[in-house]
Amino acid sequence: MEKSSSKNPPPTNQSNSEQDRLKFRHNEDNASVISDITSHTHNLHSSTLATSSHRTQSNNGMSMTPNGALNDITYAYGNGQKVEGNVSLFLPPGKRFDHMGIKIQFLGQIYMQNSGNEYKSHYDFISLVKELQPPGVLLQNRTNIPFQFGAIESQHETYCGCNVSVKYLVRVLVERKFFPPIEKDEEIIVQLLGVEPPINNPIKMEVGIEECLHIEFEYEKRYYHLKDVIVGKIDFLLVRIKIKYMELSVIRRETNGNGIAQPGASTTDGNGQIVSETQNLTKYEIMDGAPVKGETIPVRLYLEGIPADLTPTYANVNNRFSVRYFLNLVLVDDDDRRYFKQQEIILWRKELG
Repeated sequence: MEKSSSKNPPPTNQSNSEQDRLKFRHNEDNASVISDITSHTHNLHSSTLATSSHRTQSNNGMSMTPNGALNDITYAYGNGQKVEGNVSLFLPPGKRFDHMGIKIQFLGQIYMQNSGNEYKSHYDFISLVKELQPPGVLLQNRTNIPFQFGAIESQHETYCGCNVSVKYLVRVLVERKFFPPIEKDEEIIVQLLGVEPPINNPIKMEVGIEECLHIEFEYEKRYYHLKDVIVGKIDFLLVRIKIKYMELSVIRRETNGNGIAQPGASTTDGNGQIVSETQNLTKYEIMDGAPVKGETIPVRLYLEGIPADLTPTYANVNNRFSVRYFLNLVLVDDDDRRYFKQQEIILWRKELG
């Protein structure tokens, strides 16, 4: 087993750089426009997640209603589902708005804090564009325009980590002459179902310190779905040191950098641009007191009860980052020396939600 004098680093909180409030420049004739996107799906397998979107207004009177005033929800989609909805454009009474065309985009983007490129913090792996209206004039107080992106093959799941995030956006662009376009983004969530592996062998290993400690731990399997239960046992074959207690924790390790995303990649910084962040998602004390030779400690850990947002294991996302999960077994002796052993497990998604 490995020996350590320090504890695992605490979870790293990521700040969300996306802001709900957007401000747009005024056009020449003092007309204001409100863009309202209401995404929806008719597939029964989609689920909805509540959000706190609300109407915002800029200093120049131009305002925007995310997701609409009646449906403040963000939609989750599976792979191959249609993304469809309506774009609503609003004008004050008696106003007109000249535009150079209205377009809608479907974007899949990877955001990286340590991208190695100070001018580019995100990468598009999906970019679809459709024209909703040719150049013309808006005269009505409200203009509704339906849109649909059919059977999109989503390559990656929505993910929000320490240094990396994967986002899917529906973006509306109202082009203007001599001015930047008015745009509105609406984020959706994509989840991908996994397939249960046909072979799921147990994890069994003997570890210890020569002539001091010898234990054997066993977990029933290596692959777990996100609502599974980890069941196992720990047998003490030799005990010659005073053990105070034993812990079992679940660790998430996020590794990111251009061209890496391989298991076992080294952790560097600066010019190397390979960064690894470790989060201790949960920790349970499974034994208190000194064990004796021949004693068996049972293990039962419910993944659904972990307060953190578990995701499937990502081995290589666009050759830019990976996310792996480990079970970390820690023994602490009377002198507060820590002995630990990590074992990787593979997580997969069995159902949406």
